[in-house]
Amino acid sequence: MISTRVQAEPFDTAAEIAALSAGRTDIGAVVTFTGFVRDFSHGASVEAMTLDHYPAMTAKALAAIAAEAAQRWPLQGGTVIHRHGRLLPGDDWQSRHVDLGAQNRKLFLRRRAIDVERRHHHLLALLL
Repeated sequence: MISTRVQAEPFDTAAEIAALSAGRTDIGAVVTFTGFVRDFSHGASVEAMTLDHYPAMTAKALAAIAAEAAQRWPLQGGTVIHRHGRLLPGDDWQSRHVDLGAQNRKLFLRRRAIDVERRHHHLLALLL
């Protein structure tokens, strides 16, 4: 199962991975992606970034994308977190963690996640 959360609060990537894999010995790898706010954009300084969206709608879209990922690939679990509100440079604002049973799936899924991120970055979603 892939859980999804939309929240204003910061998250701890290490704690999220630990929670995802706690008590599990069937996991061969955890592939993770965490996005951070940069202090520049297109050559200009950035003091803050505000992610303003309707959280319930975003949560619904993330859940649908996570369900599609679970149908398409043999994932053992996952977590998708997307923040909203005012964020400062260095803040984490999105995170994805996927549990894999076979080590050989790791590179394929990482490449797929990056490819999809490039094409669907406006959704800020997991579509593995």
